[in-house]
Amino acid sequence: MRILIGCDTFSPDVNGAARFAERLAAGLVQRGHDVHVAAPSTRHSRVGAFRETIEGERMTVHRIASWRWYPHDWLRFVLPWRARCYARQILDQVKPDVIHIQSHIVIGRALAIEGAKRGIRIVATNHVMPENVLDFTLLPPWAERIFVRWGWRAADRVLQHASAVTTPTRRAADFLERNTHRRDVRPVSCGLRASDYTADLAPRGENRLVFVGRITLEKEIDVILRALTRLDPSLNASLTLVGDGDQRRALEKLAAELGVAARVRFTGRVSDEQLRAHLTEASVFVIASIAELQSIATMEAMASGLPVIAADAMALPHLVHDGENGHLFQPGNDRELAERIERVLRLSDEEYGRMQRASLEAVKAHDIDRTIATFEALYRGETPEA
Repeated sequence: MRILIGCDTFSPDVNGAARFAERLAAGLVQRGHDVHVAAPSTRHSRVGAFRETIEGERMTVHRIASWRWYPHDWLRFVLPWRARCYARQILDQVKPDVIHIQSHIVIGRALAIEGAKRGIRIVATNHVMPENVLDFTLLPPWAERIFVRWGWRAADRVLQHASAVTTPTRRAADFLERNTHRRDVRPVSCGLRASDYTADLAPRGENRLVFVGRITLEKEIDVILRALTRLDPSLNASLTLVGDGDQRRALEKLAAELGVAARVRFTGRVSDEQLRAHLTEASVFVIASIAELQSIATMEAMASGLPVIAADAMALPHLVHDGENGHLFQPGNDRELAERIERVLRLSDEEYGRMQRASLEAVKAHDIDRTIATFEALYRGETPEA
């Protein structure tokens, strides 16, 4: 098939939606499909169709003129009133058999509307909740409520063009159905290739906590820092924050104020190899976010054989089964988070190994090849196997 994937965020952006689109596109190329991607330009002057290497595979990426959104540390956007014109040009050039949009915002919206006019099959995956972007709107509180209602109505209007609507987890699908008129939303994991990660099942010599992700408000990293101050000093636990974002400076200041700066490392952006090494070397993965529709980072930690301590919010309970491969804690409760961390760090080698193996077993259900096969069926208009 000739497949056009529409993304409002894509390489070199670092976030779950972009990583999913990259892995999906590369996997489809490996299976012999002709894959095209429509995505924002990396700089305003770099516009047009380019052959790019994504996840080790060559594909055509149609870069659309975009502008930096300065309240955000890296986000770029296509001018909404120009998006449909760009969409028509790309569709005339590519003539795809199917369009797979990754959001309902700008590029996805334009491709859905123009693709529907041409009778092209459209599959939509939702990675975005309007609530997730409030930190970057600069709106006053009274206007935020209006924005969220408008956002869900806008999503509904776009998603009605799709023959199939997916989202990464059942809980996220239920949330989408509650906020729109869409029904039969199918949960399809973002997936990953577990063999790309290395699990160290030997007893740990040091107590290293790790978080991987964007350093932004919605990740609630301040809760992790406050929990670190509550840990028994005899554990000598350290924390590595892998990633970057607009909150890094504020969190560095907070770590100093809390007296834990010497035990906290901010790595900034790292290569895939460095990210995997940080996970392999860690003892526990900690995530306090309350807005995860799945969390690829958590799956990467599981594939690295790590117990996970996660906020009991949105989709994280789909990945973390309390007492099996980690523990859940009440969102925002740093005291409870600290108790859960200590519980894992004090496990015997045998009990700790059991949690490691539980993570490795649980992540098997999220194999990327199963995800790609599901989307291939949806592209053909078939019902995927359960």
